[in-house]
Amino acid sequence: MMRRSLLVALSLAAPAGAQDTLSITPPSRGTVPETQASSAAVSAPGGIVRVLDKITGTITDLDLRNGESGSVGNLAVVMGDCRFPGDNPAGDAFVLVSIRTEPDDTAVFEGWLIASAPALSALDHSRYDVWALRCLGAD
Repeated sequence: MMRRSLLVALSLAAPAGAQDTLSITPPSRGTVPETQASSAAVSAPGGIVRVLDKITGTITDLDLRNGESGSVGNLAVVMGDCRFPGDNPAGDAFVLVSIRTEPDDTAVFEGWLIASAPALSALDHSRYDVWALRCLGAD
């Protein structure tokens, strides 16, 4: 009986002694992994923004050059600039717009719209959604 207990104890302990130990050291605080630097943004001659009328369901694409404006309903969208990553022209678009209501010329949005993250910087309007699609000449 004693031999059987000793044999069972040794057979259970043998695999545990054969295992390797693994030590993991976390990175020190304040260090950032090195990544490739992305290329600078390139300015395009204009951009395309999409406007959704949430009441009628109508979608309108505005193809605007820098400095031009386009209207949908009572919104006037003025294109300030459109930029895209130099190393990946079709990858993203950053569109600087000023959106105003007509005819009272009240600013409802001024800033950058980002094509890959439309909710990050968005127009807050009860009827319209406006988002960036792409830059002109960045195809």
